[in-house]
Amino acid sequence: MEAKVSIKKIIQLFLKLGFIGFGGPAAHIAMMQQEVVLKRKWMSEQHFLDLLGATNLIPGPNSTEMAIHIGYEKGGWKGLLAAGLSFILPAVFITGIFAFLYQQYGQLPEVQPFIYGIKPAIIAVIIGAVYPLARKSLKSLFLVIVGIGVLTASLFNINEIYLMFGAGLLAVVFYSLASRKTSTLQNVAPFLFLQLSGSSLFSDTTIRLFFIFLKIGAILYGSGYVLFAFLDTELVATGLLSRQQLTDAIAVGQFTPGPVFSSVTFIGYQINGFMGAAVSTIAIFLPSFIFVALLNPLMKKIRQSKMLSAFLDAVNVASVAIIASVCLAMGRETIYDSDTVIIALSSAFVVFRFKNINSALIVLGGALLGFVLYQF
Repeated sequence: MEAKVSIKKIIQLFLKLGFIGFGGPAAHIAMMQQEVVLKRKWMSEQHFLDLLGATNLIPGPNSTEMAIHIGYEKGGWKGLLAAGLSFILPAVFITGIFAFLYQQYGQLPEVQPFIYGIKPAIIAVIIGAVYPLARKSLKSLFLVIVGIGVLTASLFNINEIYLMFGAGLLAVVFYSLASRKTSTLQNVAPFLFLQLSGSSLFSDTTIRLFFIFLKIGAILYGSGYVLFAFLDTELVATGLLSRQQLTDAIAVGQFTPGPVFSSVTFIGYQINGFMGAAVSTIAIFLPSFIFVALLNPLMKKIRQSKMLSAFLDAVNVASVAIIASVCLAMGRETIYDSDTVIIALSSAFVVFRFKNINSALIVLGGALLGFVLYQF
């Protein structure tokens, strides 16, 4: 059994990741892998993979749920809360500042020179994490084929949840045929799909925001772009938010660290001030804590079942393939001239040459190099 760690260490790690976690879920998970597996050795590569696979099977922000999983593993219920809140709050705090400035001055500050360098550096961080995860997850020729298939399908924009469950179910069929036995899936936690409505609490707008974001947090799969599609339907179409405000919220989500779901802090503030920001933030992240608390205790049982273990192995491979697909898509968008190539290659050299280097230094180095090159 892997040893527990102090709540103080959990808080310190995830506060740091919350402040430096640029680049979206794939980058956040890459940083967690580096810190938790390579640097601190809190868990094995295989166990990290299992948690990653489990995270991709439930709705909500993947990197936040991964943080909550790790906190629960290393510190129980206190660790679950400490890791989740420590990872979320820096992004919420920074986004809240932008929300206040935006409401006061009607525009966002100029951060493009720094983002210019951060994004290529993040690509290198993701590649550095995907490589060892891929080596660990590709245990057989069948899983290699599954990985290639999922990567190809993901590049054609096939929904990731279909790919996850499809890979898992294919593995179950393959296992059943190989072992010539039939079995049934047991001990799989049901997913909660909430359809909620509210009455008066604080104000009609505040309670409406709470239930809108609670519903989104409970049923949303996919990237931050899927989140923004939900927001367009729930808020812009109903007149609570303008399309320009939504566009600016997307921008804030892209250039602030931490989970992109913190964009709802910005949105809640524009709709109903501090109370709107607080209620919206709590509502969208609350389901993640509940889902992880329900699923995490089942992980050992899943590993003990040979068929469910085959299912999880395939899901793990699919998870890594989807991260690789995201990395390729990000690369096409962010590495487009000689300067971004220089930043990406320099960052990749540092990642693979100095494997235990703090990812914060890579992000900071990319930002500074980007700022310098952007001026010329």
